[in-house]
Amino acid sequence: MKHLQVKLQDWYHIHKRDLPWRNTKNPYHIWLSEIILQQTRVTQGLPYYEKFTTVFPTVKHLADATEDDVLKLWQGLGYYSRARNLHATAKHITYTLNQVFPTTYNDLLQLKGVGDYTASAIASFCYQEPKAVLDGNVFRFLSRYFGVDTPINSPKGKKEFGIIAQKILNLKDPATHNQAIMEFGANQCKPKNPDCDICTFNGSCIALQQKKISDLPVKTNKIKIKKRYFNYIVPIIQGDKTMLQKRTQNGIWKNLHEFPLIESTSVIATKEVSEEVKNLNLFSEKNILSKYNDKPIIHKLSHQHLYTTFWILETDETLKKTINFSEIQHYAVPKLLANFIDEFVVLKDDKSVS
Repeated sequence: MKHLQVKLQDWYHIHKRDLPWRNTKNPYHIWLSEIILQQTRVTQGLPYYEKFTTVFPTVKHLADATEDDVLKLWQGLGYYSRARNLHATAKHITYTLNQVFPTTYNDLLQLKGVGDYTASAIASFCYQEPKAVLDGNVFRFLSRYFGVDTPINSPKGKKEFGIIAQKILNLKDPATHNQAIMEFGANQCKPKNPDCDICTFNGSCIALQQKKISDLPVKTNKIKIKKRYFNYIVPIIQGDKTMLQKRTQNGIWKNLHEFPLIESTSVIATKEVSEEVKNLNLFSEKNILSKYNDKPIIHKLSHQHLYTTFWILETDETLKKTINFSEIQHYAVPKLLANFIDEFVVLKDDKSVS
């Protein structure tokens, strides 16, 4: 195992990316980076990390922010429960733990939104606790190098790979070892078409010897994707106002804002939407309804695909709880709506100028 450890760390010192969270032992910054990078590529997460550390330089700054402010800054990263847990944990650390982060793996596990991987990462990076990390990159490298075909998303697989990861861990420098093995999986032992000819382990990798690189790691029980059909009603009220509502029910977009929504079982026509608009009890019948996009916009999430049509509803009636279009971009909304708003506001402004 010593040979594997040395080769990993030698490779890492040559090829590692210069990332800001690798140049600190500050547990707030490490925790923030790990939460942001869950389900997110480094290239996408880095700008968010920089924004969060600028706007909220300490855990107390984050704790004292409103949830709306946190969600707005998080907008576009997806998996919004991460942001809500981040905010809740910042409050807990600030006001229950007196701004002192837990210093052990077991105590870190008690934090909301922190699981085995994140606790292992923080404990090893900040405090050199000998806890091996297991993320997708590590699973992939271990599966291929040792030729293990146990499904990585099974209880048996997680236990088996956990034992292997801990067995090969460099106990004297777990922080560098964990960074190295994750970086190796991300940049060398890639999911598809890795360049095995230049791999430092091409003489000892079992998957390469047995020509099983494309077969490993194994994952079972692929999740069935659910199709949902969203019809967003975009009110244009007296020319310069609109309406947003906050989603309060549990779900991926909880506490984000959106236009009035009609969900259907399939794509529906203008007449059906018009009838459903009446059931919203928000507008009178004195309005003009038109379709904004001819074909549904398909927004892909991990477990569902949203087929979305935006409907423009023009009305001159006076309604409560309206906002000016000039204010709409200050609200935290799902990425799907943010893309629409960016495009629509530009078109609306262009029309008003012409």
